[in-house]
Amino acid sequence: MGSRLAEETETKPKPMVEIGGKPILWHIIQGYVHAGFDQFVVALGYKGDHIKRWMIDCASLTDDITVDMRTGGVGSHGTERADWRVSLIDTGQRTGTGGRIRRLQRHLGPGTCMVTWGDGLADIDFSALLEFHHSHGKLATLTAVRPPARFGHLEISGRQVTEFSEKPQTGEGWINGAFFVLEPGAFDYIDDDSTMFEKEPLERLAKDGQLMAYEHDGFWQCMDTLRDRRYLELLWANEQAPWKRWN
Repeated sequence: MGSRLAEETETKPKPMVEIGGKPILWHIIQGYVHAGFDQFVVALGYKGDHIKRWMIDCASLTDDITVDMRTGGVGSHGTERADWRVSLIDTGQRTGTGGRIRRLQRHLGPGTCMVTWGDGLADIDFSALLEFHHSHGKLATLTAVRPPARFGHLEISGRQVTEFSEKPQTGEGWINGAFFVLEPGAFDYIDDDSTMFEKEPLERLAKDGQLMAYEHDGFWQCMDTLRDRRYLELLWANEQAPWKRWN
C-alpha cells in the first residue's frame, strides 16, 4: 500500500509510483531484462487493476495501430515491442509477502526462480547472483546490501572536522536487500497466506543451513518514503541512475 508515500499511493499501488515518468516496477523489470531474463510474474494486491491497465496500455500504446471506426476493430502494425512477458496474478488484498509468493508457485514452473519486492532498485549483476546461487546448492539466496547512509559522515579530531562526505552507503553492516533466488523446496517453508516471507521462512531457512548471502557492495535503494522517491528521481533526472544498465 505504501502508506508512507500517501500522496502518491492514494490512487495507485506502490510499484506504480513513477521515477522519470515510468513506474518503479518497470525499472525493476528492465534490470532483469538487461541481464537476459524475459519471463515475469507479478503478485497483485492493493489496486492491482492499476498495474493491469498500465501493462495493457504499455503493450498497445507502443504499437502503430489502425482503428476501424465502423466496426470498432483495432489492428496492430507489429512495430518493435519489449521482448518480455508478464503474468499478472491476483494474490489477495491482505495476503502476506510469503503468502503471495506461495500463491505464485504454480505460475513459476518447476525450476529456480528469482523473487523481489516492487519498491527497490539496485545495480546488481543478476547473472552473477544466479551463478552464485547455483554454486552453493542451497534452497535460497538473499542479496545482502549495505543500507544507504541517511546523514553526512564526519571524521573529527579534537573539535576539528577532518573529513566530511555524503556517503551513499554505510561502511558497516549488512541488511536483506530483498533480491532472492529460490529453489522449489523453499516454498515448503511458507505455511499459509498470512506468512511474511521476511520472518519465519527466512528464519527457518537460515536455521536449517539453507540460506546463503550474495554480498552486493554497489548501489541499492528502497523507496519507502517521499524522500527516497525524490532521491531516485534526482538520480534519474541527472542521468546518474546506477540501476540503469540498459540503453
